[in-house]
Amino acid sequence: MLREHLVARDITDERVLSAMAEVPRERFVPERLAASAYEDHPLPLSDGQTISQPYIVAATLQAAAIDEHDVVLDIGTGSGYAAAVASKMAASVVSIERIASLSQQAASVIRELGYDNIELLVGDGAEGARDRGPFDAIVCAAAVEQIPSTWSEQLTPGGRIVAPVGGRAGQRLRSIRRDADGEIVETDLGGVVFVPLISES
Repeated sequence: MLREHLVARDITDERVLSAMAEVPRERFVPERLAASAYEDHPLPLSDGQTISQPYIVAATLQAAAIDEHDVVLDIGTGSGYAAAVASKMAASVVSIERIASLSQQAASVIRELGYDNIELLVGDGAEGARDRGPFDAIVCAAAVEQIPSTWSEQLTPGGRIVAPVGGRAGQRLRSIRRDADGEIVETDLGGVVFVPLISES
């Protein structure tokens, strides 16, 4: 996975590669799909959700430029895999999931693996987690039509948001950085396909 799907496609951040080498992806997919865990394509979860392909997880975390002092908000816990990888790079991760049953499954795996710097919440990811912020990085595993202002408000100066933006007509993975002057700088990281982020608001 590292050599063929990540390094070969310009994933160069050694901290991302190390974290993805350490986290056992097969523990986060349905048991019947364990043999496919390291293939570079999404895999189905329950409730119509998916676990993103390894390359997309790596590209998202590389763009988020997470370091060991960062507090990260992970929107769309899903299987918990991306939160687990981010937890190997960050000081702590807050991960929010709309579907309680998915959050519970992720919590079980995360506990079994002993990842103790991840907090799992059930709620509306579009609202973020204001009482847990501010965040140095916010990463999202579901598509939004536009970046919610609530996320930008919960960023530290210099903070980063990486999320798929768009709808049925097409989505682009975008990196949004708040610079020291509070200005937002946006970078297009390429076309992607994600399930939509469903918000109660």
